[in-house]
Amino acid sequence: MDDAFWLRYLRAHADPRTRALHAAGTLGATALLLAGAVRRDVRLAGAALLCGYGPAWLAHALVEHNRPETLSAPFRSLAGDYRMCFGMLTGTLDPELRRAGVTVPR
Repeated sequence: MDDAFWLRYLRAHADPRTRALHAAGTLGATALLLAGAVRRDVRLAGAALLCGYGPAWLAHALVEHNRPETLSAPFRSLAGDYRMCFGMLTGTLDPELRRAGVTVPR
């Protein structure tokens, strides 16, 4: 993922509530995909799509009031979701948010 996209992606996820909903959706969708693979149940893949995109798109509509990056760059957006989620889980996201110009409480 190129740096310009990553910084734009972070600016589109400036509100911590949006990031929290994205992380919950990403982790839930990943768990459902893994469970679907283990159980060989394709229905869980459909549930993963709803679990992953539902909260994220609601956050964009109701919190950020912007258009999800998924609609214009689906694969880079998915990579951004995982990168953002990893940064949140490891405590390494704040410097990246600051670099993108997003205000982060200290």
